[in-house]
Amino acid sequence: MVFTHGPDDGGRAAARSADVLLARVARASAGRTAGILLCSAGAAAASIALPAVLGTTLDLLLDRAPGAGRMLAAAAGLAAAEVVLGACTALLSGTVGAHSTAWLRRRAVAGLLATSPPEAARHSPGEVATRLSANAAEAGAAPAAAAQVAAAALAPVGALIALVLIDPWTALAFTAGLPLLVLLLRSFARRSTESVGRYLQVQAAIASRLTDALGGARAIAASATVDAERDRVLRPLGALSTAGRGMWAVHGSAMARSGVLMPLLVTVVLAVGGLGLAAGRLSVGDLLAVSRYASLAAGLGAVAEPLGALVRGRTAARRVDALVRAPSLRYGTSGLPPGGPGTLELRGVRVRRGQAQPLRGVDLRVPGGLTAAVVGRSGAGKSTLAEVAGRLADPDEGEVLLDGVRLDRLAEAELRREVGYAFERPHLSGATVADAVAAGAETASAESVRSAARAAGADAFIRTLPQGYATPLDEAPLSGGELQRLGLARAFAHAGRLLILDDATSSLDTATERQVDRALTHRVRPGTRLMVAHRLSSAARADLVVWLEEGRVRAVGPHKELWGDPEYRAVFGHASDTPPTAERHDIPGPGLGEERPV
Repeated sequence: MVFTHGPDDGGRAAARSADVLLARVARASAGRTAGILLCSAGAAAASIALPAVLGTTLDLLLDRAPGAGRMLAAAAGLAAAEVVLGACTALLSGTVGAHSTAWLRRRAVAGLLATSPPEAARHSPGEVATRLSANAAEAGAAPAAAAQVAAAALAPVGALIALVLIDPWTALAFTAGLPLLVLLLRSFARRSTESVGRYLQVQAAIASRLTDALGGARAIAASATVDAERDRVLRPLGALSTAGRGMWAVHGSAMARSGVLMPLLVTVVLAVGGLGLAAGRLSVGDLLAVSRYASLAAGLGAVAEPLGALVRGRTAARRVDALVRAPSLRYGTSGLPPGGPGTLELRGVRVRRGQAQPLRGVDLRVPGGLTAAVVGRSGAGKSTLAEVAGRLADPDEGEVLLDGVRLDRLAEAELRREVGYAFERPHLSGATVADAVAAGAETASAESVRSAARAAGADAFIRTLPQGYATPLDEAPLSGGELQRLGLARAFAHAGRLLILDDATSSLDTATERQVDRALTHRVRPGTRLMVAHRLSSAARADLVVWLEEGRVRAVGPHKELWGDPEYRAVFGHASDTPPTAERHDIPGPGLGEERPV
């Protein structure tokens, strides 16, 4: 069977990649798929043998010859075998579909999580949910559908061979209409691919809009834009309806055409067989067998149904394949020199995001053991710098080094053990609050978890939870600030020679932020800290300030030195060259260095 692809299916390369993915899925369920083929072949063999046995039985009965009873029993056995084997095929098809869908979802999730955050962000949550649910289920049904297509062709082909053996003239009459049937199936496959592709695209668009709306439900309610948002989410429904009607129109058209063509071919075959009976070329039993074989051969049109499922599965597989093949970061095998201070270097780093360049030829060196605050206006490239500094993403040009070793040459375990992150919106996972803080490249001990929680200012509120540190995570009522403190605690518990905080204290009050700053200096494992900072106090307390502007390093130096530049002050919304009084007293005082490190 020849398939052609529409203009919107991602191209031939995407189609070939999706077919490779489906081949891997089929191999993962090879035993069950083979069982489908065997059961289907057995059912087809029984259906092919049954007309011949019935014809022979009829001739024996008409001639009152012995053996008719045995032939009738054989016919009953063949009919029973056809039913049982058909049931086994249906059961195995469902099992293969479930197993294949689960396999696809595991691979897609693994592929998506292994890619860099900027790459993962290209897929909206709603689109990802659609691809992992409906699309994965459609693609998971493809291996069983392929086996059913092959099985559906067995009985018609066998019936056609039987017609040739009984009477070549009846076979010739049937084959005269086969070119029309082949054209019909080819057109059905091509048009189905196009219509299914359109339907899946619109379906994903609606899911994306709905997910965005749910994420902003409070803002929508507060702004009284519920009706407008509902209309926005449901606006593609007209296109979805059009695409759905197009799918069913293609299917209905194919069924209608085959519904006319197949009975016509059967009628022609019976007419030729009747002439053969009149001429003495066929017996009554032969004519009965010819009529049954003509009906079986006409069942070739039934291939359209599993063929449609296969087409839908192949189209859906292209969407799932985009997640499976998401470009992932590749790691090396090197390690860091023992006892390194955590010196961070960026050399000629350039990052592109489509037409934009968040970073443009950045050269930067942060000596080991210092705290560097990265500041700049919105869109200056601060978060992008944080991403490449700890290798959540690779730069398009240039290199990033930690203690003289390029990050892309480090082994994954070494990199994630020595480079820690804390984010503005941390994602926590684990059965309990303690598990969430302990989770990392290496599981932190209970003592480290509690010490890190104290350093992050989280210990006090954790102890007020119903079960303290053993409180189930999904039952812990956490505010935004408390969630950030848990994220900081997790980062502190796993602090290596480089700790990157991407606006990780934005939801903290001033007192807690000062406590965290003191902990970073005196209680957390010594190393280098890179902080994406928006608050003036964070920049003032840092050893070094990295001032970004339009993706470039504008200046590097202590906050006090940079404060004399009015453009630097404008970053924080200050016109005066005198920092606020409170800021001058935010620097941690002496006497705290004796606290035990995490």
